[in-house]
Amino acid sequence: MNADFLAVLEFWEREKGINRDVLVVAVQEALLSAAKKAVGPARELRVAIDQKNGDIRAFAKLVVSDKVISKHDQLSVFDARRLKPDAQVGDEVEVEVTPVGFGRIAAQFAKQALMQHIRRAEKQLIFTEFKDRVGEIVSGTVRRFDRSDVIIDLGKYESLLPNRERVPTEEYQVGERIRCYVKAVEQGPHGPEIILSRADPRLVIKLFQLEVSEINDGTIEIKGIAREPGFRTKLAVYTRDEKVDPVGACVGLRGQRVKNIVRELNNEKVDIIRWDTNVRNFITNALAPAKLKAFEINEEARRVKIIVSEDQLSLAIGKRGQNARLTSKLTGWQVDIEPEVVVKRGFEEKVAEAVESLATIPGISREQANVLVHHGLTRLEDLLQADASDLAGIPELGDQATSIMEAAHAEAARRTIKVGETPVPS
Repeated sequence: MNADFLAVLEFWEREKGINRDVLVVAVQEALLSAAKKAVGPARELRVAIDQKNGDIRAFAKLVVSDKVISKHDQLSVFDARRLKPDAQVGDEVEVEVTPVGFGRIAAQFAKQALMQHIRRAEKQLIFTEFKDRVGEIVSGTVRRFDRSDVIIDLGKYESLLPNRERVPTEEYQVGERIRCYVKAVEQGPHGPEIILSRADPRLVIKLFQLEVSEINDGTIEIKGIAREPGFRTKLAVYTRDEKVDPVGACVGLRGQRVKNIVRELNNEKVDIIRWDTNVRNFITNALAPAKLKAFEINEEARRVKIIVSEDQLSLAIGKRGQNARLTSKLTGWQVDIEPEVVVKRGFEEKVAEAVESLATIPGISREQANVLVHHGLTRLEDLLQADASDLAGIPELGDQATSIMEAAHAEAARRTIKVGETPVPS
């Protein structure tokens, strides 16, 4: 049992990094409780553990007395001098009071106390080690599920991926290795907890910092990010170096850099956008490749109304409004996208317009113009291509056909002269 106990101490010291002396002190406290039950109310009882062989012994400080009234507090002069030859009445002598079989009882108490203390010490180590690691990316193995939360094994410690920090499109399997963002180290009901996230936008920022050296060294700045985890992310980048293309650097040669990040995000779409101080340019970049026709900017309300043609509307808004919604988050402006209103004239309006046009020709009445339009002759050019016999065949016109044709040719001649006339020199 003692050998097992030492092995347990060694294991926890090696695996969890908890100092053995700290563990021994915790165990001694538990053993003291066990000794009090086994030995009884001995005076100044203490328990010692031999860290070499694991032996557990109990000791009590008894007072040397001529007459022993309480064996738990006193020791006869004869017995005291067997332990300490110069012992005198009134002296304190430490005596071993380890009861028979105490090792087995004590070992059980020790293991129980050891596990409790290890849990407390481990929690404290979590806080000490991870309080400065918030904002980093860590890799761990899916250990188990607690309802919708995922317990991730980070090696020495277990961490929590809460349901609220999961990506809705991702499913995890026990034993699967995943990378997460360390979002916080919180004091939970059972001590400090490492809170991980796969949904936090800062995970994407950190991945770009790791993948794109220009971001890591400060040449390219990430000015903003908007993310709907599992579906789409928009990232705005900027550089003061005119020689550097911030979007191209993030995409990488043949798109390799952004492909690596998209793969890590399980094929979540990532749009990399050039940041601009001009809100019109910034929003145009964010909504690309949709073509925008007009802007109405309300500076005070930080609201932008964008007009697009009907064939560009679905592209600009995106699936379930996602493109417009992410653009609003990214730019900090409320973006409203509306289709261009195209006034379409009805058939009757076109007929009335054609009648009005022919009726302005001298020699053609409105009634005649109405008849002509309803027989397909809607323009002066149509009349010029027709013959008088064609018009004479229309019952409503009859013998008026000749005069109508003469009026049409006269109007054509007037228009020709008007177009070709030049100013008379003075």
